[in-house]
Amino acid sequence: MRFSGKRVLMTGGSGEIGARIAGAMRGEGACVTVLDRAPPADPGLSYFACDLSTAEGLEAVAAWVAQGEWDILVNVAGILHFGPFEAQTPDHLARSFMVNLIAPARLAQAVLPGMRSRRCGQIVNIGSVFGAINFAHFATYSASKAGLRGLSQALRRELSGSGVQVTHIAPRAVRTGFNTAQVMAFAKLTKTAMDEPDVVAARIVKAIAERRGEVFIGFPEALFVRINAIVPSLIDRALAPGDRRVAGLFV
Repeated sequence: MRFSGKRVLMTGGSGEIGARIAGAMRGEGACVTVLDRAPPADPGLSYFACDLSTAEGLEAVAAWVAQGEWDILVNVAGILHFGPFEAQTPDHLARSFMVNLIAPARLAQAVLPGMRSRRCGQIVNIGSVFGAINFAHFATYSASKAGLRGLSQALRRELSGSGVQVTHIAPRAVRTGFNTAQVMAFAKLTKTAMDEPDVVAARIVKAIAERRGEVFIGFPEALFVRINAIVPSLIDRALAPGDRRVAGLFV
């Protein structure tokens, strides 16, 4: 089994994607502890109740995490705002960056000393294609996921030769309850492809097992990521008609 005996710490392990990842890793021999506000449905998973959206909650869980020994940290938890940027409340704006970016960074700090001392470990950050192709009306989500990708790349270089691998996995849109009715309307207006959660979870587990560096899930989105990095104006023009149609959802 690919994760036999591994001690896995996972944020968002009670959600639709996280639960599938946690279940698959447990099924392959891992001892998985879920960090979430709600307990996981799977009784075979350990659970630590926490709130990653506040500084106090994050520091409390980071202190607890630092006391344990972990082989793999998987940051799955995320918060999404879809709509005009100026319509997002200050509280939701702050919580989005806390959960999507600051919590993964802080938890990585908590597990790294032990991983470094054992010269073995893996930090896995679940980002999004929306963090590499930054979409209109997803400004905060795209910005925080772009930051998570940057954190992952920087840490991977910093930890080179340490025995600790950093894996960044960026799915495209996934068909889950995470999506509001407006997000589904966006997908229809822009003909955005959505993958099934079972497929995405299986791809994520495979990338973790293979200790990959960076993985983008979905084609042609993976190609568009590369084009956007080199000639973003091409992606600007490609997205503009859809952006104008989507803007009508908020009139």
